[in-house]
Amino acid sequence: MHYILLALQKPLHGYGIMQLVTEMSNKEVNIAAGTLYGAIENLKKHGYIQLVSDGDSRKKVYQITASGREILAIENERLKHLVQLFEKGSDRGEKV
Repeated sequence: MHYILLALQKPLHGYGIMQLVTEMSNKEVNIAAGTLYGAIENLKKHGYIQLVSDGDSRKKVYQITASGREILAIENERLKHLVQLFEKGSDRGEKV
């Protein structure tokens, strides 16, 4: 979900999202079409992304919304906190 929101900082169609997620993840995440479109529907339902028109009815283009940017910022802070916890444990020689 977070890769998709990051990818949609600019308008993209489904195949473009899949390519960008693969690129951003250094080829570690490859989203199948069915998985992507299920995630897109869920993100639309929550108001995190929206369908935008590109003039070509065969390609649906999506973009992140203000709510999507907010949830992405919240997740970014959560992940930063998780990294800090890990680093504190590493500083003490403990395994986390």
